[in-house]
Order: sequence, then C-alpha cells, then structure tokens
Amino acid sequence: MKALVAVKRVVDFNVKVRVKADGSGLDIGNVKMSMNPFDECAIEEAVRLKEVGKINEIVAVSLGEKKCEDVLRTALAMGADRAIHVETEEELDSRAVSKILQKIVEKEQPQIILLGKQAIDDDANQTAQRLAALLNAPQATFASKVEVNNDEVLVTREIDGGVETLALKLPAVISADLRLNEPRFVKLPNLMAAKKKTLEKQSIEDLNVDISGSLKMVSVAEPKARQAGVRVANVSELIEKLAAANAI
Repeated sequence: MKALVAVKRVVDFNVKVRVKADGSGLDIGNVKMSMNPFDECAIEEAVRLKEVGKINEIVAVSLGEKKCEDVLRTALAMGADRAIHVETEEELDSRAVSKILQKIVEKEQPQIILLGKQAIDDDANQTAQRLAALLNAPQATFASKVEVNNDEVLVTREIDGGVETLALKLPAVISADLRLNEPRFVKLPNLMAAKKKTLEKQSIEDLNVDISGSLKMVSVAEPKARQAGVRVANVSELIEKLAAANAI
C-alpha cells in the first residue's frame, strides 16, 4: 500500500511576518522557512503507519520554487521513501494545487492521500476537499486519529460537541489536524541519509495542467492596532467605562 503526502514550504510559525511597504504582500526576505506544521503531522502519520506495516511506501510531494527541496529533504529524513518536486515560480492557489496533485495521484496511484488541513500562510483549508472532488474519492478532514484496516480506513475527527468516526473505502483523501500526532525530531544522520533518497523533478508542462488562478490578491495590510487597556479602581468605574464604550 502506498501513501502520498503533500507538503508546503511556509514561513516558520515562530516568525512574526511583516507587510511590504507597498502592501503588495509579505516581506519574507531572510526569513526562516520550514514545513507547514499540519503537513508535518501528515508526514508523521504516514511514517507511523509504515512502521506498523500498514503501508510500504511513502511519496512526499511539494509544489513551488527550487527552495522547496528543503522541506522535501526533511520529509525524506522523517521517513518518506522518495519525493516529487513540481518546480514552478508561479503563485499557486488551492485550485491550481489540487489540479496538480490530481495528476500526480493519477500517475502514482496511492491508496492513501494525506495533506495538512490547511497551510499557515493562506489558511485556505481547501486543497484536500478540492482534490477529493477531482478524484471522486471519499474524504475525511481534520483527522485526529487514523486507523487502516485492509481496504478501509477509520478516521476520527473532532466536531462541535464531540467526535465522529468515518469509515472510508480506499483510496481516500485525509487532511491532518495538529491533534493527530506530535512529529518526531529529525536527527542529523537522517538528514544526511535523506540526500541519497530519490527526489524527482517535474514541471507544470510535464503534467499539462492549467494553473491560471481563480483568485487575485489586491493588497495586504496589517490589522488595526488595538487601543491600550486602562486600569480601573473599582467595579463601579469598570461599569462606567463599559457603558461609555457601548454608547460610542
């Protein structure tokens, strides 16, 4: 059984991003980049399934500029067997990403397709759902537990007021929540060994995919600064302040 896991290179979650002076986007020059945390959980889950003998091959996929090789090497160091890099300088929205992944899935024929539930740069939360629709495959989003039994996968996901468990026939698309697992620390020897694993290059032209975007970014702006809080001496003063604020 094969698992295909999509990973994205994003600004590290510990970094505070800055908006460019002209409002055209984010200033990510000389900023630390890393694997999207939700995708990291997806890779970790695939590796764990492989360790218990449920799957026998993990293929990591990333789309974007040449620097995306970094996150693919990290995925290989975590335990992926090989990687595919679809290299492009174009900005890709969820629609384009799902169409590219569709082509790769049709070629690789994996039984399990794992993705992070969303990327922390655009927070779109659309790629897994779009991909499942294009493949006409069952899907389970926001997975907090995954169990594979022969040709079926049980996915537990949190919902309002509790949890629900879905039984999906394979092949299926699953998007990982942060609650799914805690990704392992990648050791230096594993990073060195990852350099010897296969990293295949593909282009948009090879896949014959229309990546014209359905969205256009008009501008980016920082949120308005919040007013500083004030101290009050007693409850009566607090009530007066709240009443005045509500009256504005």
